[in-house]
Amino acid sequence: MVRTLLTCLTIVLAGVALVVPAFAADPKPDAAIKNKNVEASVFLDDKIKADPVLSADCLAEGKKWIDKNAAEAAASRKEDPQAFRDGAWTMERKYETRSVVDGQYISLVRSEYTDTGGAHPNRDVDTILWDATARKRISIRPFFTETVDNGPTMKALVKAVIASLNVEKKKRDTTETATAEWYQGLEPKLLKIGAVTLAPSTVSGKSSGLTFHYPPFAVGPFVEGEYVAFVPWEILKPYLTPEGTAIFAGARPKGDDDDEQ
Repeated sequence: MVRTLLTCLTIVLAGVALVVPAFAADPKPDAAIKNKNVEASVFLDDKIKADPVLSADCLAEGKKWIDKNAAEAAASRKEDPQAFRDGAWTMERKYETRSVVDGQYISLVRSEYTDTGGAHPNRDVDTILWDATARKRISIRPFFTETVDNGPTMKALVKAVIASLNVEKKKRDTTETATAEWYQGLEPKLLKIGAVTLAPSTVSGKSSGLTFHYPPFAVGPFVEGEYVAFVPWEILKPYLTPEGTAIFAGARPKGDDDDEQ
C-alpha cells in the first residue's frame, strides 16, 4: 500500500514538472564592471550581435560609457564616502533593434537605467540609425530635401510631434501637461527635436514614418514616464528625397504604440 502511494506521488510530481515552465536565466551582459563603487552592465540584443560591425560599434560605445561612469563613481566616493553608505551605483544600458528598413537601415533604441542613490533612479533614452551598407551611423538627413534649422521640414516635424504627444497625453489623462512650457525643449532643429527612429510598417521592409523617443521629464513630469511621438510618412511626403520616398510605405502596425511605451 505504501509502495503504491509512493508510486502515485512520483507520477504526480513528474507530471507537475512537465507542465511548469522553466524560468529563463537572466541574460548575460556583453560588457560589465562590478566593484565597491559601481555595478554597470551593457546588453546588446541578438539582432545586433548578428551583425559583427554593428555589434562592435555598439559595444565600443557601451564600454566607454562603463569606463566613464566607473571613473565618476570613484571620484564621487573619494569626495563623499557617505554617499555610498547604501551601496554602489547601479546602472544598465540596453541596445535594442527597433526596425530594419529596406534591408539597410537599422534603427536602435538605447535605453539607460541609473541609480546613484538619489531620490529616484534616472532613465534616459537615445537612438541610433545604422546604415548596414555603408557600415556606419547616419542621420535622417538623406531622406529629406532639406533639414536646415527652422526650415519647412523641421517646422512640419515639430508640429506633428506635438500633435502626437497631445494625443498620447489625452490617452493617459495627462492633458494638463500638454503645454508650451513642457514642449519648449522641442525646437525645429534636427538636434533638438528628439531621438528618432524609423517606425516599422505593415509593409515588409518599409517604414510607416518616424518615431521620436523622449525620456521621463523631457516632455512631462518624471511620474509620466517616457513618451514616443509618431509622425506618419504621409506628413513627411512633401519633404522627402527619392531615397526617402523609397523607404516609406504602409501603416504603423497595430500594437506598436503599446510596445513603445
